[in-house]
Amino acid sequence: MSETPAAAHPSRAQLRLRSIAWALGAGVAALALGLPLGLEAGLRAGGCGFFYGLLAFHLQRVDPDDSHLQAGLVGAVCGIHSLGLPPVASWPAEQPLAAALVAVAPAVMMGLLRAWLPLIGAALLLHGTQRALPALRP
Repeated sequence: MSETPAAAHPSRAQLRLRSIAWALGAGVAALALGLPLGLEAGLRAGGCGFFYGLLAFHLQRVDPDDSHLQAGLVGAVCGIHSLGLPPVASWPAEQPLAAALVAVAPAVMMGLLRAWLPLIGAALLLHGTQRALPALRP
């Protein structure tokens, strides 16, 4: 049984709605994962999650099998998110380099986890949902 052209190729309106659904899904997931870290962190993560959802949908349409590109997109959006954050720790200039790294490393790692965890979680949730519900695929 062959598919009709309308079933094989969704209309632009349907694609637009799916794109918005992906963006809202990723944004809400990142917001929910970021809220325990504070309102500002949640809103910032939600905005970046929305942006990620839009890009991920269109990337999925272009090349659904390129997992490296998908992972790069997550990293890029996380990097954009990190650019707006205040410095995590001040650099102790009077200490030798090795001692300064040891002093700053825990704060930097916790800052990265707080900044990146909501977005990575939202990406995993979005792609897990997309695999579980094939109707959401572009």
